[in-house]
Amino acid sequence: CSEVDDLKAVLMRRPGKEIENFDWQAARFKAPIDPERFRAQHDALAQIYRDHGVTVHYIEEQREDRPNALFCRDLVLMTPEGAIVTRPAMEARRGEERYAAKKLADLGVPIIRTICGDATFEGAMVMWVDRHTAILACGVRTNRSGYEMVESELKRMGVEVHMMQVPYGHAHIDGNLNLASHDVALIHAPQVPYDICDMLKKKGYKLLECPSRNEAKESFAINFVAIKPGLIVMPAGNPRSQELLEKNGIEVIPVEFDEIMKGFGAIHCCTAFLKRG
Repeated sequence: CSEVDDLKAVLMRRPGKEIENFDWQAARFKAPIDPERFRAQHDALAQIYRDHGVTVHYIEEQREDRPNALFCRDLVLMTPEGAIVTRPAMEARRGEERYAAKKLADLGVPIIRTICGDATFEGAMVMWVDRHTAILACGVRTNRSGYEMVESELKRMGVEVHMMQVPYGHAHIDGNLNLASHDVALIHAPQVPYDICDMLKKKGYKLLECPSRNEAKESFAINFVAIKPGLIVMPAGNPRSQELLEKNGIEVIPVEFDEIMKGFGAIHCCTAFLKRG
């Protein structure tokens, strides 16, 4: 129920055969990739987690025609009671969730809901603010049916749900808003609704506006992961955003991630949180 409490365990997918000789345009990548560099950057992130005491669990099995499968945040949403297994909106990603569910079961993680029917929902459409507050987004990756399924589960747990409409042309919350500590958030201001900003301010958050549109949208400055309050790992190549965060008391670990970002995802996308606190 947190984006920033001490990170203890994560679920990831080390890219396998699925990233070799695939149709990068059909998979909605923006350019061809170097598979070995792609894997090396993913390995470097996983090692940073381990160096900070985080247990890294891997989804070992996966379809060989699913090169987006490393973006595990989309496949699982953890809650205080267990996991919600999602249903990706992109047809090119359907079926990945089966293997995420299998790994969760192997680890003994309770699965409290599986998104089904005509619903679509991806895990990066939720941002936890605290135990009793969450932002739940709808847009191209989550339709009304998916929104309502997740909303009902969160409300049953005593969570106040704040709706966020993700703008056209954007996928998830974590490209526009992320939390670096219990009182600092980084936002792409033009794309975060006033009501969400107002709620965060009332919760005591200082909102830092990403100082560069290019860093927000092209080099994924906001797509970071908090390892603990005030310590984040973020994609390298975002000097202005890094400086702004550091001036506001946030320690930043930059990591090269440009090869993986060809898939329109970054560090937060690759990391499904299993345990914090």
